[in-house]
Amino acid sequence: MMRINLIFVILLSVAWCGCKITQKEEVKKPNVVLIIADDLGWMDLGYTGSSFYETPNIDALAASGMTFTDAYAASPVCSPTRSSIMCGKTPARTKNTDWFGAPQPGAAFPGWMGHSDRTLEPASYVEHMSLEEYTIAETLRDNGYKTFIAGKWHLGHDEKYWPENQGFDINRGGFAMGHPPLNDEYDGYFSPYGNPRLTDGPKGEYLPYRLVDETRRFIQENKDSTFFIYYPMYLVHTPLQAREELIAKYQQKRDSLNLGDEFVDFGDRKLRTNQSNVVYAAMVEAMDQAIGKVTSELKAAGVDDNTIIIFTADNGGLSTNSAPTSNLPLKGGKGWMYEGGIREPMFVIWPGVTPAKSKCNEPVLTTDFYKTIVEMTGIAHPKQETDGESLVPLLKQSEGFDRKVVCWHYPHYSPQGGKPASAIRSGNWKLIKNYETNTSELYNLKDDIGETKDLSDVEAEVVNHLEQELDAWLTDLEASLPTKIK
Repeated sequence: MMRINLIFVILLSVAWCGCKITQKEEVKKPNVVLIIADDLGWMDLGYTGSSFYETPNIDALAASGMTFTDAYAASPVCSPTRSSIMCGKTPARTKNTDWFGAPQPGAAFPGWMGHSDRTLEPASYVEHMSLEEYTIAETLRDNGYKTFIAGKWHLGHDEKYWPENQGFDINRGGFAMGHPPLNDEYDGYFSPYGNPRLTDGPKGEYLPYRLVDETRRFIQENKDSTFFIYYPMYLVHTPLQAREELIAKYQQKRDSLNLGDEFVDFGDRKLRTNQSNVVYAAMVEAMDQAIGKVTSELKAAGVDDNTIIIFTADNGGLSTNSAPTSNLPLKGGKGWMYEGGIREPMFVIWPGVTPAKSKCNEPVLTTDFYKTIVEMTGIAHPKQETDGESLVPLLKQSEGFDRKVVCWHYPHYSPQGGKPASAIRSGNWKLIKNYETNTSELYNLKDDIGETKDLSDVEAEVVNHLEQELDAWLTDLEASLPTKIK
């Protein structure tokens, strides 16, 4: 009898311990750090091919996870992409199709935007992300995550649309504007900031360093919790401002390489063809330093092995007008539907799941982040309906990802020279539909990543098929379209 009782006690203890371990595993969800650079070009990082800018921290971080060669922003300008990240829906559906502050139909275009000869009124758009959207921050917060933002928001002018009303427990620096204000009163990237969601530091304090300190403090204070950090950096958006020591470093580098600023004609604009702007280079390195400090803090807090990190940018690098960077071999840049305007650097670190130095060539979108994060964190029944696809099969290098096409819709004129257009990519084929001329361009990205050879005249069947697919997508979303000027 004693032997039976002893066996029963041992079995009961083993069962209790096993249950305790299971419970512990169930509550130990991964932290998530989502980093969005602003106006960062596909070629602006060391690991993507820049020989002028230096990004050792980002390069090392990318090597520890999966890099995506064919990653895209949902739009060639910022606010639509940021909306797609927060609510997981294509901007054509939410009608967040232009940067918040752009002219609406019937409004006069300011002189700095150009397009004085335009023939269309841009489509109307909604200048805020609706409060009815159940953001990824709200989803994570309501599933036990502490939520934090440090940086750019630009998803609504009225403060009722700002981060603290869209799922974030703590907001450091996120408000209506898409860049630090620079005027007689405020000093852009240097304190005083003129930011209603960030107290000024000592005069001359550098905004990127301040925001990274705020982020490190949040990690320190919440290392025993499960957290979501949204880190949408103001860098490397204009105004071009950096610390003097970094500017001096790149001036010396520019001089030693005997570099000048090189531009070519691009429609009615000038397109930069090399990377040589020393202030921009200094801003890129400041971005790299900040990201390095965040990852070091995660390690110091002992949570790096249970923290997912996602990195990308909101649109292509600014390469037209008096632009600071070049996206070559990609064509165009911010504000254009060419690859330079929408293709982005991107990588994901998922400890214990995604192998280091892995690479993915599938076309993916910022719209995919919502569904991906939901699946990675094990949230079973999200309330939000989304347009994106989960990237988990790609990150696990398993079966299950089979998207046929990706589409974009930008029915507006951009300050950078871009005109109203929609686009679709299917395999290696990419078609751009231009609304001013009612014509389509067709490119084979495998053979011509620079979109130099328009094949629309010789591949009529492909054009017809992709136009039908694109039109069906736009019809399904009831997308807003530009109209003829009366």
